[in-house]
Amino acid sequence: MNPVISARWLGRISYEEGLELQESLLSAKVAGDPGNHLLLLEHAPVYTMGRSRDESSLREESILPHPVHRTNRGGQATYHGPGQLVGYPVLDLSLFGRDLHDYLRFLEEILIILLSRHGITGGRMEGKTGVWVGERKIASLGVGVRKWISMHGFAINICGDLSAFNHITPCGLPGVSMTSLEAEGAKNVSVESCAREVAEIFNELLHRKVSRAEAQRR
Repeated sequence: MNPVISARWLGRISYEEGLELQESLLSAKVAGDPGNHLLLLEHAPVYTMGRSRDESSLREESILPHPVHRTNRGGQATYHGPGQLVGYPVLDLSLFGRDLHDYLRFLEEILIILLSRHGITGGRMEGKTGVWVGERKIASLGVGVRKWISMHGFAINICGDLSAFNHITPCGLPGVSMTSLEAEGAKNVSVESCAREVAEIFNELLHRKVSRAEAQRR
């Protein structure tokens, strides 16, 4: 099976570097590049704030332990840092009929499958975007779109310290408890190993979607 999306593991980079790479790939696609891309990485510690007039989810910004970056994704405040896998798909949303809800459910499904591979039952919570284990949130989504090309994407907690989330109201959800694969009992997990799995799952699901769409057009 030929890959439908080209995945790259970038290791740990700054939020600014990740944004610059996305902008470069997005501009190329708008100009006619037929390729679809998936950047997989972890960030140096940073809080990000999406497009919202209400920034109360940042709480006391002046005393946050890490810098804040305001960005053009949807959603409220979140944290990115070591131990968290971040995925930035830069792809043509015509593959999803330009349906953002379909695309978000697709991203969630990838992460739910990843969890299942590690013996963890993940799911959705009605009215909320992201992936949950019981009432604990393990993955967040926030996308941006330009000329129906996607940017930004998802972040799933794999391992390590989650205390940085305690300084904000993650995703604007008061009282939410954040968790990770490691905290839920997954063994021998790393961000890089999970990145390889996500790349495989992403291509499998996207290949099925493209194949179904092609069959329907015949």
